[in-house]
Amino acid sequence: MPAPVTLPRLSWGPFDGPHALLAHGLGSDGALMWRYGTALADAGWHAVAVDLRGHGVAPRALDYSIAAYAGDLAATAPVTGGEWDAVIGHSLGGAAATAVAADEPGWTRRLVLIDPAISLSDDDRETVRASQEEAFADPSIEAVRAAHPDWHPIDIELKARATQRASRWAVEQTSLQNAVWDVRAAAAALTVPTHVIGADPAVLSLFTGDLAAEVLQNPVVTMSVIAGAGHSPHRDRPEATVAALLEALA
Repeated sequence: MPAPVTLPRLSWGPFDGPHALLAHGLGSDGALMWRYGTALADAGWHAVAVDLRGHGVAPRALDYSIAAYAGDLAATAPVTGGEWDAVIGHSLGGAAATAVAADEPGWTRRLVLIDPAISLSDDDRETVRASQEEAFADPSIEAVRAAHPDWHPIDIELKARATQRASRWAVEQTSLQNAVWDVRAAAAALTVPTHVIGADPAVLSLFTGDLAAEVLQNPVVTMSVIAGAGHSPHRDRPEATVAALLEALA
C-alpha cells in the first residue's frame, strides 16, 4: 500500500463517547460531513471528519489510487488509540473505507457506507466526470445554489468552498489512475457489520441494481434507501439520512 499522508481533522462531540470517522466523497471535504458530525455529537459520539488527500487542506500527492486513499484512512486512528467504533464513508470515502475494513477487520467495529462507489460502470464514470467538470467550471456559491436550491445554506457554502480548495488535478487523477474502479472483492470479504444507506435510483445512485444485489450477498451487509435523495443524501434529504445513520448505529 502506498505511503500514507496525515489527514487533517475536524471533530464534533465529547471525547468520552464512542468514536466515529467520517470520510467524504470525491471533490468534497471533511467539513461537508457536518450533518453526520453534529447528529453524532448530539447522540453522544465523538465524530472526526478528515480531508482526503488532494482535497480541502490535506497534503497533495502524486498517487490518487483507491489504495492510496485507503492507506491514509488505515493510518488514521482515534486520538484515544485502538479501533474506531464506526466509520462512515460517502462515495469515494465509502470505497476506500471498504478496502480498509476488509483488509484490517480491527480498524473499525462497524461500517456505514453512504451510496458508496464500490464499482463504477462506464456510464457511472461519465456521470462523475461531468459532475466534477461542472463544479470546477463555476465553483461559486451562486452556482451551487442554482444547481441545488433545496440544500441547506451551510451545504451550499461548504460545497462551493470544497470545490475551490480541492486540487482539480487530484480529482481528475482519481479517475485516470483507477482505470478499473472495483472494490467488490473487498465488499465480499467484509466481516464487520456494514450498513449501506443508498440513494434513490430514480434520482441518482451509484449503488443499485445488480451491484447492490451482489454486495448484499455478504450476510454482514444490510441496506436502506433514502427516497427522493440523489448521490449525496445527507444534503438532499438530511433528516431521513441522519435517522437512517442513527438507526444503523443503534
